[in-house]
Amino acid sequence: MNKKKALISVSDKTGVVELAAALIELGWEVLSTGGSSRVLRSAGIPVTDVKEVTKHDEIMEGRVKTLHPAIHAGILARRDNELDLATLESHGYGTIDLVAVNLYPFEETVSDPSVSMSQAMAQVDVGGPTMLRAAAKNHKDVWVVVDPRDYVKLLKVIQSGQEETIEIRQDLARKVFDHLSNYDRAISGYLYEDAVEKGVYPLKMNLVGDLAETLRYGENPTQKAAFYSIGDGSHGLAALKQVQGKAISYNNLLDLDGALLCLSPFAHCSDPVVCIVKHTTPCGMSKGASLLEAYNGAHGCDPQSAFGSVISTNQAVDADVAEKMIRHFIECVVAPYYTQEALEILSEKKNLRLMMWDTIADDIRQLPGDEHNTSDSTNFLADYGRIPDPTTFRSVYGGFLAQDPAPTPFYGMMNDEWKVVTKVSPTKQDLDDLCFAWSCVFGVKSNAIVLVRSGKTIGIGAGQMSRVDSSRLAVLKAQDNGATLEGCVLASDAFFPFRDGVDAAAEAGVSAIIQPGGSVRDEEVVRAADEHGISMLFTGNRSFRH
Repeated sequence: MNKKKALISVSDKTGVVELAAALIELGWEVLSTGGSSRVLRSAGIPVTDVKEVTKHDEIMEGRVKTLHPAIHAGILARRDNELDLATLESHGYGTIDLVAVNLYPFEETVSDPSVSMSQAMAQVDVGGPTMLRAAAKNHKDVWVVVDPRDYVKLLKVIQSGQEETIEIRQDLARKVFDHLSNYDRAISGYLYEDAVEKGVYPLKMNLVGDLAETLRYGENPTQKAAFYSIGDGSHGLAALKQVQGKAISYNNLLDLDGALLCLSPFAHCSDPVVCIVKHTTPCGMSKGASLLEAYNGAHGCDPQSAFGSVISTNQAVDADVAEKMIRHFIECVVAPYYTQEALEILSEKKNLRLMMWDTIADDIRQLPGDEHNTSDSTNFLADYGRIPDPTTFRSVYGGFLAQDPAPTPFYGMMNDEWKVVTKVSPTKQDLDDLCFAWSCVFGVKSNAIVLVRSGKTIGIGAGQMSRVDSSRLAVLKAQDNGATLEGCVLASDAFFPFRDGVDAAAEAGVSAIIQPGGSVRDEEVVRAADEHGISMLFTGNRSFRH
């Protein structure tokens, strides 16, 4: 009886020696190529070189070695088709019963910006995908495995003699086609990078993600949902680590995204900043001399809306802040770190979800001391919302939208394009508050109005159909919470189409306004500000968040 044959040709050598050794013990013959063959031989495993099967040397420095009928006929031959088997025999070929292949590390290679086009193209695998596709097509007769993590599962099935288990064969084949699709997408995406930066989008765009978690349900209990990560899982929400609490829900993930997006303008801010989010938009943001002061300022903006919120911080949560947090109903907190004392306090609320983005330890509770450097966390916030591709996506009925990610208005980095357009210039305090307000309005749903005093939001109007209504709502929130409006500043995410918004702001006590400008009635709006003695800045950039 002919031995069964396994073809092993892998870039990632993880577990390959153990796989080959187990197959040899089961009486299989192992075929291999190049580096894989050398690794197996050095481990004392008998290997048959592919060139002994093809009767042809590798050529072009290994660019052509497995692209041969002896290989692909052996993989593709249908075992229940007499003509296929007769054709094999007539050419002196044998069957290949298992293909273990993984591909050249293209994505890892092009992640280095210094890599040239020729270096990138050298990492485009041809023979590997061809063998995988052939084996996956014929998975009824041929085992195919692309992920080293599946070696153990595969061996258990073979060792048990249950090789007819079609469900497992289909599962492994499905993973192969998923992997090939992702591989080709990465290559296509790389070749499109320059074009996309010039505004030329691909004729076809494939979104590929890895299942990170199946969620209990979606926005409502009647909806199924799952979370997929993009890239290697080191970006965005996929990089968060949960250190306490119930499982993360679909709505939690949406709010976490909003909370981290709102916090991202403060990635380079040395002051502690806290953002409190409800339904993906902030209901309070504040900086302070301490995180506790920032938390109190953010919570004081709209305590009623803060019920059941998600909270993000740019610095470590300590015991003082934790003592305040447990007095309120909070769904989730995301921070770069939690001190040991803070964890012990917050553990009183077992269901409270605590997320951390600076995952420097397997178990945060084992870290010695409470001091923590958050420089890596700063990078996380600065990059937040920018997935590995230079594009962001949103689903709509019947398709999806693609666009460049919105530029983050980092707090403290005043743009040279900003212009004072009124007779009165803002005071130093007003200018600082205007910068803070402009950073805050970045994360508020349009139409968006933010009122700020002394580095704290005192009123936020979001998601209204009319900008005037958003202004009124922001004022109403401030009044409801006893805030002093006189002398506060206002940020608007888009221009004022009429002077009525400025008139309403003046009536409320606003002393300075920051807005993009660009309305056909800008002169009328600026004239209104001058009449009220209000200073006004034009940023030249709209900050819509629909």
